Amino acid sequence: SYLWAYGNTAYDPDPIVIYDFAVGRSGEHARAFLGEWRGRLVCDDFSGYKALFEGDRPATEVGCMAHARRKFHELHANHQSHIAAEALEYYGALYQVERKAKEQGLDAAGRRALRQAEALPVARSLHAWLTQHLAAVAPASATEKAIKYSLGRWTALARYLDDGELPIDNNWLENRIRPVA
Repeated sequence: SYLWAYGNTAYDPDPIVIYDFAVGRSGEHARAFLGEWRGRLVCDDFSGYKALFEGDRPATEVGCMAHARRKFHELHANHQSHIAAEALEYYGALYQVERKAKEQGLDAAGRRALRQAEALPVARSLHAWLTQHLAAVAPASATEKAIKYSLGRWTALARYLDDGELPIDNNWLENRIRPVA
């Protein structure tokens, strides 16, 4: 069995979470629950969501930066990879902008402006760094897989930069499901 969680974001004045019990992890459960809903879905690269982003009225995919970062964190923690350490510096800088926005109590417009001024240049540098290092790492290595994960999802991962209502990741919602799991 599997417990799915859906919700708005921590930015909403009345954040909510809806839990849906299902007999499995198939994307059919998400599609059945969401039905005709169309909006922005912050998620990892789970293949079960892909059908939601297709068709004549698709939902908008927003990537979870924490999932992209996690690939490099695992490389660094398990193998002391210097490439992973460099990547973590970029991801850390993106999260530092989010901390700054929170400390300043910024609204959606303020978050967007701060992200455009401070996070967008970091994201552009990260993208260039990922692209450069992809050509230099061993094929089929864990490092290549981590880089390809981020590059392959780049449009979705960067979507939060242009919208102050979107979070950088789905950690808030994932933390709501942990006590139940």
